[in-house]
Amino acid sequence: MTLLPEHILNGYRHFIEGRYLAETQTYRSLARDGQAPETMVIACCDSRAAPETVFGAAPGELFVVRNVANLVPPYTPDGEFHGTSAALEFAVQALRVRHVVVMGHGRCGGIKAALDPASSPLSPGDFIGKWMSLVETEARQVSANELLTTSEKQTALERISIRLSLANLRTFPCVSQLEAKGKLTLHGAWFDISTGELWAMDPTTGDFQRPLIDVEIAAIQAK
Repeated sequence: MTLLPEHILNGYRHFIEGRYLAETQTYRSLARDGQAPETMVIACCDSRAAPETVFGAAPGELFVVRNVANLVPPYTPDGEFHGTSAALEFAVQALRVRHVVVMGHGRCGGIKAALDPASSPLSPGDFIGKWMSLVETEARQVSANELLTTSEKQTALERISIRLSLANLRTFPCVSQLEAKGKLTLHGAWFDISTGELWAMDPTTGDFQRPLIDVEIAAIQAK
């Protein structure tokens, strides 16, 4: 019996002989001094959209919490279990991050499930269905638009859910207060797995644009 899957052990071997060896002092400093990331990323648990990979992050650079469809629930201090809210509380109150990024992605399975509420639950608990009910109203509105294709509805809800999560972030007193003081900035991002394109949300209009392409083109056109 193996303690871990072989491909996991091979990946660890590659890490310890490669990146860890090259960045040993960084890891030792992080162990000794603790973490001090400036950015929290709330991302989907989809294996194809890891924020550390997408953003080329160094050890200790990002504080990441991942859940189905990168959703943020509204502030609900009801004594129940709230994993995402707990991570947010720690990032904002203890680590004092300067930025919170909600990062969605294309072809999200959770969003697909929200658009197909008639599908059978994966288990009697229907944890996914309950979780995705956070975007139930928005999913119904998108689904009702007969002018959109199936893939267009998917992308639309993926981006709408990011805006909803940003709105829910602001229901947390610690977030809204720090944002009002200019000590915390909220961002929305959407990653296209197929093309590798990163889209960022304009905080004023809510529109998504490609920061490394659209902004540069606009700058050139303005000259």
